[in-house]
Amino acid sequence: MRSESVLVPSDRDVRGTVDAPESDRCVVACPPHPQMGGDRNDPRLRAVSDASECACLRFDYGSWDDGYGELSDTRDAYAWARENYDRVSLFGYSFGGCLALVAAARESTAGVAPESVVALSPAAELAPDIDAVAAIADIECPVGVVYGERDTTVDAARVAERVREHGGSVAVLSADHHFVGQTEKAAREVVSLL
Repeated sequence: MRSESVLVPSDRDVRGTVDAPESDRCVVACPPHPQMGGDRNDPRLRAVSDASECACLRFDYGSWDDGYGELSDTRDAYAWARENYDRVSLFGYSFGGCLALVAAARESTAGVAPESVVALSPAAELAPDIDAVAAIADIECPVGVVYGERDTTVDAARVAERVREHGGSVAVLSADHHFVGQTEKAAREVVSLL
């Protein structure tokens, strides 16, 4: 698979990799917590990129900013993808899952909702105003959540419950937060909902 490096236009240093750039559709992949080693090379993001039949922008957040700068980075990456592709979806894992959902809500409110948004084991809340559970009601596109039933790292079940209440799709795997030994299976579930 061919990949290209990208510098996302932003007030912050947001760099990414676009896999399979020759497509009319792109999935913007939001990495897990950067202070826990999360970056664009996370195995779950790479697996979703590999399983997708479209371009995938995997990016790194700029310097740590308590979730606020990282949300801005996510929205900037989404804006870059919208300028370069006809159809754009959002995806995120853990910390990035919360950001993908909140960004989808804010982009929906701004009138530029993504084609779809899927979160893999999303954190429920990063700050009082970066709350994935509260954001679900404002998302104006298909929403999906995939999580492991043995996940004790984040409260993904709470996010999934809200997604179900709003008519979204939920897949529960027999896995922990990291999907040990099940990364490809989790990626296939995510892609099926994108």
